[in-house]
Amino acid sequence: MSKVLPLGRVSGIRIGAQWSALLIVGLVGLILATGVLPRAEAGRPASVYWAIAIPVALVFFACLLVHELAHSLVALRRGVRVRSITLWMLGGVSELEDEAPTPQADLAIAAAGPLASFALGVLFGVATAVAWALDAPVLLAQPLAWLALMNVLLGVFNLLPGAPLDGGRVLRAILWRRYHDLTRADLAAARAGRSVGLALVFLGAFQLIFTRSGAGLWTMLIGWFLMISARAEGTARLVRDALRDVRVGEVMAPAPVLAPDWQEVGSFLRETVAFSRQNVFPVVDVAGVPVGVVHADALAALPEERYATRVRDHMTALPDRNVLAPDAPAAELLTTPPVGRELVAVITDGPRVLGMITTADLSAVYRRGLLLRPSGESRPPEKGPD
Repeated sequence: MSKVLPLGRVSGIRIGAQWSALLIVGLVGLILATGVLPRAEAGRPASVYWAIAIPVALVFFACLLVHELAHSLVALRRGVRVRSITLWMLGGVSELEDEAPTPQADLAIAAAGPLASFALGVLFGVATAVAWALDAPVLLAQPLAWLALMNVLLGVFNLLPGAPLDGGRVLRAILWRRYHDLTRADLAAARAGRSVGLALVFLGAFQLIFTRSGAGLWTMLIGWFLMISARAEGTARLVRDALRDVRVGEVMAPAPVLAPDWQEVGSFLRETVAFSRQNVFPVVDVAGVPVGVVHADALAALPEERYATRVRDHMTALPDRNVLAPDAPAAELLTTPPVGRELVAVITDGPRVLGMITTADLSAVYRRGLLLRPSGESRPPEKGPD
């Protein structure tokens, strides 16, 4: 996963941006500085266009954040915990720790983002009207009009009826209320998402071939991403449903070999790694509490003069969210990101390490979930409000 640059917190929600999010700012700035602004008022130096384009691109970036914040703040009000918001090159994502408790809550959370974008569109539209009424410079009014249009288009695009777009969440909420079955609704939204993605791929190809527009490549990329994401969401729902009653302790690798954080790298390699089939080792402190993870191949690649350093000097810190109890639902593993390249979770009973789960174990969990899912029959409908 790409490194995330922390941007702060809002209502306890971690806000961050992947470095790929800079592409949004760069692309928007390029469109404004080389297309929108010169068409609005020709003859200005390029430096003037860029001096306006970059701040406007940053404002648009902030609009994407407002869109995601709307989802997250409504989720908090509906009793759904929110872990973080991450912005990246195709927009942003709010990472929710829980599922919405009811179809109504699901609908409210899904609709909040597009409604926020429409509200921003109206706000910038009013600002544009005021600017024109006051006979403001074209290079001030035009960016306001552009921001108004882009926010409206952002809201409309996100309401396309297919997961993982907001419109797919809206569709899921409606079908959940109708069927009283979240799994059935989720799978239907995922199928719709694949259809929407495929349609965008064909639209992008049409733009590229018949209009020779470079925007076609971007449309195809978005369509491809939607298809992949929708397929992944459908698979994750099947696995999560099948693992509903499975516990973490049932899928962990028990009694892993541990790496004491105080031990020298050289002695750890000679005395432990040389006799273990593990490549990833949970690191524990003097009290036996897991504090990080190290990889055998990374330690072995160190120059010999660094063998006198301690294991803790080369470990990746272990976040609290990657430490689970043995009775935690196995479905939690589906939203737990790996630490380093392989470790997904360390399983503890108090300070004592009972087991660990790696990406290989997680793949086995996926296979188990898919194999255990009902074939050709749906599970009993969930009770839900009429």
